[in-house]
Amino acid sequence: MKLLERIRERIAGKQNDYIRYNFSAVENDMLKTFFDLSQEFEDLDEFAELCIGIPSVFLGLQARFYLMHERLDRLALVSQTEPAAELLSPPPEEVFGCGETPIHRDSCLLLGIHGKSVLMDQLPFNARSGLIAALEVYPVAAGDEHRIFFLRKFANRIGFNLHNRFLAMKNAQHLKFIRTLVADIEHNIIVPNMIFRLYLRQLLTRVHQCESLEEKLREVITEGTLSVSGLQDVLDAMHETNRGLAAEYGHIDRHYTDMSLFLETLLRRSHFDQGRLIPRTKPCNIKKEIVGPQLERFRERLASHGIAINDEFSGIPDEEMIGVVDVGLLSQAYANLFSNALKYTEAIVTESGEKKKYVSYGREVITNFFGDGRDGVKYNVFSTGSHIRQEDRPRLFEDGGRAENALDRPGTGHGLFFVRNVVEIHGGVVGYEPTPHGNNFYFILPKGSS
Repeated sequence: MKLLERIRERIAGKQNDYIRYNFSAVENDMLKTFFDLSQEFEDLDEFAELCIGIPSVFLGLQARFYLMHERLDRLALVSQTEPAAELLSPPPEEVFGCGETPIHRDSCLLLGIHGKSVLMDQLPFNARSGLIAALEVYPVAAGDEHRIFFLRKFANRIGFNLHNRFLAMKNAQHLKFIRTLVADIEHNIIVPNMIFRLYLRQLLTRVHQCESLEEKLREVITEGTLSVSGLQDVLDAMHETNRGLAAEYGHIDRHYTDMSLFLETLLRRSHFDQGRLIPRTKPCNIKKEIVGPQLERFRERLASHGIAINDEFSGIPDEEMIGVVDVGLLSQAYANLFSNALKYTEAIVTESGEKKKYVSYGREVITNFFGDGRDGVKYNVFSTGSHIRQEDRPRLFEDGGRAENALDRPGTGHGLFFVRNVVEIHGGVVGYEPTPHGNNFYFILPKGSS
């Protein structure tokens, strides 16, 4: 009952407020129309047009609408009723200091639009002074206090509606990110982790060999038939078994190290807070810390498929391979590229009639790739085989995109999409190109970060 009483008090207070506001029929219709149509036009661009269209139709005012830019941390003009050249308005930056008080210059009124103070930290950007947008309207006379008051109330309603939209967009972004992250974990951790079963089976085989040698040694000791030659045979067998155990331990240890790195990278709290992958970059030797370890993971499996490795990195000094990247994310990108090479590499016959089946990888600097004085560094993984069809190429780096000639092989089409996401958050681009002997998948990073 106490809650109902408080609500009744608030309703009565609002009734008194509306009497005091003394809004005209046109002004009331304007607010009701905004409320109705703001539910109809869900797209943010449409909403911005609505915010300038409402005062234009009902009050005959020209208007411009600014939104806080998510990455630039400043207001950006997104909608206007007249070309910018015809407007004499104050710089939008001035609105940051106005608080709840509009700025009036000449005949232009600039109203800051603020979000809900208790939910500011939930917005997908840093809202300076609580500002999420600004509405500029004109002509408005400086002495028209009623018109200015009404426009402030209109701006408040825009702010309430806009804040809810931002929260809904952020929630949708988070849900989309979580779905993508689940796919990342499945593709980069759960599926590769199945190889643990193979390593453990191989380890168990070695353990059984040790048990067999132990039993054999126990028998010869018990029976007293131990000879130097017999002992040497047992020692030789134990030596080979121990070598095998060490090899299996190395496999498991490397796989554990990679999986730990991948889990730590994908399950960072910052990803969930922001609803997107947040890189933790640091200087590293890309060849030694990223490419080399991932290549070692695939070396034996490539060899078991008859795929040779052409080391295009040889001859490049290690100091040239220093980059500022997220080691965990870029390692997974390379793992996906090597995994694709393992699945899709095919034998080809060269011009000389020689049959070859191999993968290679490399690095080259591309001058001014990102603009004047902004070089790019191109990293690639190449594999021999038939070219991907022209019509399949545009969707290779899309989620679920797979070439027709790969549909009969296991895969989700998520690996290259993950590579694209990782490269793009590093400021780079991805690509594919056919070469005389096969297919080249590459990405290009700004040289300053790679």
